[in-house]
Amino acid sequence: MDAIRNSIAGKKGLVVGIANENSIAYGCARVLRQMGAELAITYLNEKAEKYVRPLAEDLQAPLILPLNVDVPGQLDTVFEQIGQTWGTLDFVIHSIAFCPMDDLHGRVTDCSLDGFLQAMKISCYSFIEMARLAEPLMRDGGTLITMSYHGADKVVENYNIMGPVKAALQSATRYLAHELGGKGIRVHAVSPGPLKTRAASGIAHFDTLIDQAIERAPQNRLVDIEDVGTTAAFLISDAARAMTGETLYVDAGFNIMA
Repeated sequence: MDAIRNSIAGKKGLVVGIANENSIAYGCARVLRQMGAELAITYLNEKAEKYVRPLAEDLQAPLILPLNVDVPGQLDTVFEQIGQTWGTLDFVIHSIAFCPMDDLHGRVTDCSLDGFLQAMKISCYSFIEMARLAEPLMRDGGTLITMSYHGADKVVENYNIMGPVKAALQSATRYLAHELGGKGIRVHAVSPGPLKTRAASGIAHFDTLIDQAIERAPQNRLVDIEDVGTTAAFLISDAARAMTGETLYVDAGFNIMA
């Protein structure tokens, strides 16, 4: 762990997706800050700011910026601010996803075009956009990390259209890793087990997923946001310098079960 900490100290990174203290993105930010990283943190809108800003200030983030990837120009502004403030970037944590509730709770068969496109734009295409904007700032290489879920690989009851969307995200991760690898930019997806986050609460019968995860996972436990954060720290560190394009499961072994 000391070797990972030493290689992260002083790195500068963007963390997108903190909504509150239970967010996966916050778990990542907290661990990375403890290891000496400097963070730029975003919040969705004015309503979210009152929850996110105190957390960002506790993490001593020099940049606390609004970001709704569905609003034209906001993502460009975030990276412009990073360029002006730091001039460089070492990592990005992308931990955002969205689907209109009617489409999330309905069958894939019945998903609306508008719902599908919005889910893809926010949950998948925004990661591609971040990779493109991060590339010129990662002159000495870097790491891009996004968050997926087991429903990208297997049919998970009630995960519905987010399964195909996350599958697209994992595929995009591999293609980005291929295209950016020559510049020393590594790209990964992390696939946590079910976590009690605000985003997860929108999934129908989520408590059933929680119970199944505890029962069927070899470790018979849930993971937490710190488990995800330490995995992100490993991927950003020099210890993972020979890895790219991977989907890493942080789910107490649930994904290996038939």
